[in-house]
Amino acid sequence: MKVGLEFALSDRHVDAQQDNSQRQVAISVFALPEPVVGAIATHRAIPLNLCLVLDHSGSMRGAAMDTVKQAAKELIHRLQPGDRITIVGFDHEAKVIVPNQTMVSDRPEVIENLAWIETQLSQIAAVGGTNIDAGIKAGIEELAKGKKDTISQLLLLTDGENEHGNNDRCLKLAELATSYAMTINSLGFGDRWNQDILEQIADAGGGALAHIATPAQASAEFAKLFDRVETISLTNAYLHLQLQNGTRLAELKPVAQVSPDTIELPVMYEGDTAIVRLGDIMVDTPRVILANLYLPQLPAGEPTIAQLQLCYDNPATGEQRLLSAPMPLQASVQTTYAATPNPEVQTHILALAKYRQTQIAEQKLAGGDRQGAVTMLQTAAQTALQMGDQQAAAVLQGNVTQLQSGAELSEAMQKRTRMVAKTLLQASEPTG
Repeated sequence: MKVGLEFALSDRHVDAQQDNSQRQVAISVFALPEPVVGAIATHRAIPLNLCLVLDHSGSMRGAAMDTVKQAAKELIHRLQPGDRITIVGFDHEAKVIVPNQTMVSDRPEVIENLAWIETQLSQIAAVGGTNIDAGIKAGIEELAKGKKDTISQLLLLTDGENEHGNNDRCLKLAELATSYAMTINSLGFGDRWNQDILEQIADAGGGALAHIATPAQASAEFAKLFDRVETISLTNAYLHLQLQNGTRLAELKPVAQVSPDTIELPVMYEGDTAIVRLGDIMVDTPRVILANLYLPQLPAGEPTIAQLQLCYDNPATGEQRLLSAPMPLQASVQTTYAATPNPEVQTHILALAKYRQTQIAEQKLAGGDRQGAVTMLQTAAQTALQMGDQQAAAVLQGNVTQLQSGAELSEAMQKRTRMVAKTLLQASEPTG
């Protein structure tokens, strides 16, 4: 399995007369599937090492707990012989319900330990408070037992605030997980969960954020995350962006992921090389990174303004810190400048703008600037329309209408707004 790398500038042409020029480069990173000779591949080549960290505090009592357990069972049924599973439950403290173990069978249609795992899952009862960091810590410890040559994924589900835990510790644990090539995905259940901390955990942990608005959606959201996990082929990927010919990154928020969801990415520097952690690389869904570059005045020609390279692990072979071939990013510097904007890159720029405009609206609303929030939400809705994201535009404009009527935004509406800002909705998803 090898890595694919494609990139394009927002406008490859640069004016030789300009003292400074700003450009965005969209970088698409994906795994290249191995060719299959003489047969169709029906199973993953790389085992999963999956950990479910489930909130079973008192607020999960009833339909919420029942549907989460059912969704977890359905997910476990999708595991293959050789995959690994562990289940951690937490209320005000954490408990390992199913220790890390391999799904064992000589025949793919029969998993020997499946019935026992389902029994353990069925016995989870909803009691107590909520301590998210205790659950994450126990989950990381269990995942570590089976991480060799696997895809290690933690799915964290909670419906509430971290009342018995520490949010800063959650983020430190998420960062620790990535240093061990583990990924943390967050699922918020209902309307009372702390979206700020769960989004930060997912972003720091290199994973996805999902919202289960009602119990009926639990199975679909679990399945959607599992679908994503199954396409992962390479892990622990880092983008190396060596800047050349006086090119520099923007000082404020220089790099962000814009697909499959939007995340502000931290940047590390080694000399003139900017390094950005990407984490898991998927076969079917590219990670698209947008970097904001400033170019000095350059002489006419085709100068290299940066060199791109990827460092990654291949769990199928156990190889680590593999390097792709370095690839030059060149601009076309013209004495007679003719703008040639790249429409695909422009769409990525709009996706990031939608995310940031919605964030500003949220901050203004929290600060009591209702009209400012309305204005920014209207701007974000227009941005969504420009990029063809009709569903996000509908949600954002609905919030504008709600605020203009004098009403407040419900917690459900606020969470929905954050989700449509962060990602493109699937066509089948509701907008209200």
